[in-house]
Amino acid sequence: MLPAFLAGDAQWRETVGRAAFCARTFAAIGLALSCSFFFQLESPMSSVTTVMIVANPTVGALMAKSMWRIIGTLLGATISIALMAVVAQSPVLYTMLLAVAVAFACLVATFLRLFRAYAAVLTGYTIVIVAAPSYADPDGIFLSAMARLSAVTVGIVATAVVFMTSSVRRPDRIMTQVGQMVRDVIAYAMEFHRFQYAGGRSPDAPTKDAVVLGGFRTLPLPLNDRRGALLARINGLMSSVEYAAADTYEISRRVNALRVGLSGLAGVVATYHPLWHDLENDAASMRGLHARVASLMEEILALTGQMDWMDDPRAVLSVLGSALDALAAAERAEQDIAMLSAIDNMRDVLVQVDAVVRMLGAPSMPRRVRLRWFLDWPTALRNGARGGVIALLAGLLWYVLHWSAGPMLMLYIVAASSLVATTPSASRSSVLMAAGTALSVPAGIACHMLVLPRIDGFPLLWFALCMFLAPGIWLQFSPRYGIGAFGYGVFFAAMLDVSNPMHYNDIALTNTWLAFLVASALLVLGFRVILPPDDRLDAARLVGSLSRALRRLALVLPVAPENWIVWEGLQIQKIWRLAMRLSVGVMPAERQAYTDAALGAVSLGRLVVRARRIADLPALGTADAQAMRAALRGFDGLLRDPEATARGLVEAAQAILDRAGPGEDGLAARRGVACLRQAAYILRAVPGFFHRHGPLQLSPEMPDAHRPLDAPVPVYTPLLGRARRQPG
Repeated sequence: MLPAFLAGDAQWRETVGRAAFCARTFAAIGLALSCSFFFQLESPMSSVTTVMIVANPTVGALMAKSMWRIIGTLLGATISIALMAVVAQSPVLYTMLLAVAVAFACLVATFLRLFRAYAAVLTGYTIVIVAAPSYADPDGIFLSAMARLSAVTVGIVATAVVFMTSSVRRPDRIMTQVGQMVRDVIAYAMEFHRFQYAGGRSPDAPTKDAVVLGGFRTLPLPLNDRRGALLARINGLMSSVEYAAADTYEISRRVNALRVGLSGLAGVVATYHPLWHDLENDAASMRGLHARVASLMEEILALTGQMDWMDDPRAVLSVLGSALDALAAAERAEQDIAMLSAIDNMRDVLVQVDAVVRMLGAPSMPRRVRLRWFLDWPTALRNGARGGVIALLAGLLWYVLHWSAGPMLMLYIVAASSLVATTPSASRSSVLMAAGTALSVPAGIACHMLVLPRIDGFPLLWFALCMFLAPGIWLQFSPRYGIGAFGYGVFFAAMLDVSNPMHYNDIALTNTWLAFLVASALLVLGFRVILPPDDRLDAARLVGSLSRALRRLALVLPVAPENWIVWEGLQIQKIWRLAMRLSVGVMPAERQAYTDAALGAVSLGRLVVRARRIADLPALGTADAQAMRAALRGFDGLLRDPEATARGLVEAAQAILDRAGPGEDGLAARRGVACLRQAAYILRAVPGFFHRHGPLQLSPEMPDAHRPLDAPVPVYTPLLGRARRQPG
């Protein structure tokens, strides 16, 4: 029986990657610590703490985090000096202002993406670490700020030198991953269309056992279907592109094009939602259409089999162009509404695939086409309030008890609060972070009492530190233990008192260990008890945001290609967050139903845009155009009564169909009818998703809180929310 890491090529590559990262981190620790001793820095272990925070297996992520970490350190040192200068004689006022600064840092860290969040993290962290040595002597705060900046700079430079000299930066590796992702999406689409015409297992079918995805210092995300796994991989690849752009000119030059292209690729995956199965009949012509599209996808899959196909995608674009021309010809000859609907859907998919291939191969994108990042204000405000409250509690605890370890208490609270605010679920991360910190305390005791007294040189010190930090470095790749391991490594380095020469003070060390344990309890108290998480409420807000965005798309947003790209990318981000929120405390079947409905909402947005474009066609009669626009205005009541919106769409479709002429003269009208009927079908399939009193919007204790999404939504009184009899 082979060990797990030898069971397959993937496991072996993962093990080698982890081992290489550990070796580089150990080398960076040794270089940073030796430089700190050589420069006689006041706190040599601060450079090791910096290494533990900055180290990342992706060199681009390391460089980007380092730059933003320096920015945050400079900003935090400036704020710390200003606070000490203004309220040096008012401890309570200082604590209150510090709590406000920490709250703002947590809020901004929640908003910022990826490495940019570290600027906010280090701003709050540096305020405390600069001010801590100067509480007894405020006049020394400038020297403290310089010492802190020196330690951070040494740690960053040491990590960058080690990782950049030992890592091969290959921009073609990212492009290879992007090309493979395109192939995986094409293969997924091919299987979907094969299922539609030949039967068999759908690629959307949920698996019995959830696949838990995760990455470096990330929370686990259980997924039960292939579509969700593809969306998760695209999201991770977008992060990799951002990191690679930080240190590779070729990627930075085209990062916007890659970002928009990958977002469009996620939109292609979102198009294949389960509601599509029921939109079409089982006629032979329909199965033949799916067979032709499946053959097209197979041909594209063969063309993209070359490693360098993205350098010259003309063959792929030529095949897509021919297929689009064939669909246009078939549409002109088609009279059946269901077939027109299917042709339009497939043409939309192929148009988006064509646009994705062009964007991913383009050297740059116009500046007017830029993705917007979703700003989750409720979550950011809650994280800010959590960080501010526990910072205030820690400061008052220090002030009232006159605890000599108060600065360490504040240091941990500020650093940990800011770090967990950068994760998708701060409440879950706080428990993992606190657990990792609590485990670092006995490790610190063992290191101080059993190992450090026996060390008589730098090599032994380096070996001892690496030995204790190894579990935290290795487990950062684990989806289940990554954040806890990160907390263990960072705060183990922060609590060690290593200096040259060594001075042992058992009382001070015991105070430090106790301060970290109390701070861990305060962290969990603030993020889980004082302001507890409500994942169901967060998910309900995201569902409401999707519905409001759909309403705005139908009524307000101008119809333009760049607007659709931005809108779709924003909704995909919401769906990703929705999956994270529903991964806790929700049964897999219910989670899958809401995810499918959310993807159906994105497809509904595509139908709305198509209907608005058809209404503007000169070939459509004036009466038909007015009827379509009136039906779309019915989306104004989407959140109040989605079934009424669906009825308006069906009535308008029937009126337009009655006036439609035969042949190409009535083609625009029939396309409009097909579009309106599809939109009405999606609304009627999941009315509980769009309604403001849908199941997810209710308290979990209410009787209808777990009602199926396809069930009619009762009418509620505006004041009490109590159900009354449905009007006849």
